[in-house]
Amino acid sequence: MKIVAVTACPTGVAHTNMAAKALLKCGKDLGHEIKVERQGALGIQGRLTASDIAEADVVIFAVDQKVREEQRFSGKICHKVPVAAPIKNGKKVIEDALSLL
Repeated sequence: MKIVAVTACPTGVAHTNMAAKALLKCGKDLGHEIKVERQGALGIQGRLTASDIAEADVVIFAVDQKVREEQRFSGKICHKVPVAAPIKNGKKVIEDALSLL
């Protein structure tokens, strides 16, 4: 499966990056293709392209604030969780997202 994700915490530093790393590791371990965009104090890092989003089977929002430019994901199946969720159990977040398909 192809997965895209956005991680964002209020300050956009520690938890944003920890959640992104957890999702990337768990996605790879589970055999999925995953790309993660980080949003925070430095703006949008690792911006997902329109092609990345269009090709994704599911979108994961691991966020504790509003997703910037959320309209880019319109029409996609989205699974929203707190930013800490993938840090605690990234595998479960991914499996729960894929169960929406």
